[in-house]
Amino acid sequence: MLQNEKVAFLGAGSMAEAMISGLIYTKKIPNSHIIVSNQSNMERLRTLEDRYGIRGDTKDDINFSEIDFFVLAMKPKDAESALTFLKNKIKPNQVILSVMAGITTAFIEERLNEGQQVIRVMPNTSSMVRESATGVSTGSNVEMDKVMIVKQILECFGEVYFIEEEKMDLFTGIAGSGPAYFYYLIEQIERAAVDGGIEEETARKISVQTMLGASKMIMERDESPTKLRENVTSPNGTTQAGLDALQKFGGGKAIKQAVKTAAKRSKEINKEYL
Repeated sequence: MLQNEKVAFLGAGSMAEAMISGLIYTKKIPNSHIIVSNQSNMERLRTLEDRYGIRGDTKDDINFSEIDFFVLAMKPKDAESALTFLKNKIKPNQVILSVMAGITTAFIEERLNEGQQVIRVMPNTSSMVRESATGVSTGSNVEMDKVMIVKQILECFGEVYFIEEEKMDLFTGIAGSGPAYFYYLIEQIERAAVDGGIEEETARKISVQTMLGASKMIMERDESPTKLRENVTSPNGTTQAGLDALQKFGGGKAIKQAVKTAAKRSKEINKEYL
């Protein structure tokens, strides 16, 4: 079904590349049907062309009439100018997918032609390894058959969750920004291991395997994270000592605050560009 669809990425940063990588790996959309563009960095476009076998075009070279789905992957600060540029080049039967944090479907619809189909999408960079948690909120004009195609596209690089748009900022704080929290946690565990005399490469492998194992336990066992934590925590044991230290130094509070602060920033971004 996706073999006939054409997708253009407007923006060629890390998020665009992660999504492109997932699409290429699954082979559900032909390489020749994937186009990437940016404002002026031709070297970046050539790199993506060589790496993935896709087309890298300047925005002036894109044949807009042949595109089915446009992925807006630029920075939120560039949203206004990008939408102004697009307005007279696209038609309502073409679908806009926005991965810009904090930018609502209403914001985009107001700046395009009446009836334009807009879907807000929040993947994360784990798209590159087909393990993204991707949130989706539909605008007011989207046809259901287009929603189903978009779901198939997004499933090429992970799991898809339909989210009410008013909760999308929170989803951004959890899943959009979430990989960075886990990378930061691994950094700290790795440093502690190295400080204790374990070789850095070995420390990283141990840390990553531990996180992978814990994640699989949550996904595959019919037990809550709380129950799993309790199962491995013996009174006065090593795990209890570690958890006590986390609580003493604000580990749990810090994690919750990271999610809340990222969600708050997502809300602020939209207000900055209204």
